[in-house]
Amino acid sequence: MITGGHVILYSRDADADRAFFRDVLEFPHVDAGGGWLIFKLPPTEIAVHATEGPETQEFYLMCDDVDATVRSLAAKGVEFTQPVTDARWGRLTRFRLPGGSELGMYEPRHERAIDL
Repeated sequence: MITGGHVILYSRDADADRAFFRDVLEFPHVDAGGGWLIFKLPPTEIAVHATEGPETQEFYLMCDDVDATVRSLAAKGVEFTQPVTDARWGRLTRFRLPGGSELGMYEPRHERAIDL
């Protein structure tokens, strides 16, 4: 029986990104040894999208109010790289992690599997 999932984010500055998840996003975590932090995620969904191009993976954080979340994170110094835009499926933005990569974040308009 599958009991969970494990997301891996690769980073050019893993220590800075771990500190971001710990201190800015305030995600609960365990130390697997030597400062190797593993974070508890909020309830998470997985979707499979068709593609004609390369098979890539993406990771988005979801929130209930994207405008309020942007304000809260910006006050903590988070750099947003895309203004909030409207899509059929939700309101979307992106922000930069300290290690240089970006994460998407959105307020869904679709039914959410996490509500099951």
